Amino acid sequence: MYERYAGLIFDMDGTILDTEPTHLIAWRDVLGRYGMRFDEHAMAALNGSPTWRIAQAVIELNQATLDPHQLAREKTDAVKAILLDTVRPLPLIDVVKEWHGRRPMAVGTGSESAMAEALLTHLGLRQYFTAVVAADHVAQHKPAPDTFLLCAELMDVPAQQCVVFEDADFGIQAAKSAGMDVVDVRLL
Repeated sequence: MYERYAGLIFDMDGTILDTEPTHLIAWRDVLGRYGMRFDEHAMAALNGSPTWRIAQAVIELNQATLDPHQLAREKTDAVKAILLDTVRPLPLIDVVKEWHGRRPMAVGTGSESAMAEALLTHLGLRQYFTAVVAADHVAQHKPAPDTFLLCAELMDVPAQQCVVFEDADFGIQAAKSAGMDVVDVRLL
């Protein structure tokens, strides 16, 4: 099905790994400490964004005066405490395994690199990917194309010959801006 592509790029959270429930638990825990609330649907609209950007939106919603980077670090720490024990691969991982060794593949994620590397390694999936490009590897995050363009560069594949698998509107926009085809995994 993907023979015409020279490289395959996968978003991580919600695309190849079922991390969403764990992220919500961590947000509830951290925000509860400050008496803040969040709208799950509004937060889902920010999927693919770096954690600090989501923290900034939550802070604005609650009219708080917290540092979004500090709040993001607290949330990341909360996730790390529970994530490795709770995350499981999603069915799309079968595509990764099927194409391993046949095409270069990369992960392009809005998560921080330490988290992405730890999860992929813990689940025995890291060896499938030529590169992992995370939020701390690019200056402009999804919906900007930088994440996916760097994936293509590290795979040594022209952007126009890549397909991106995504579950978030920001990521789909980023893939299209990069000149790549995109598979919206929510429709699979």
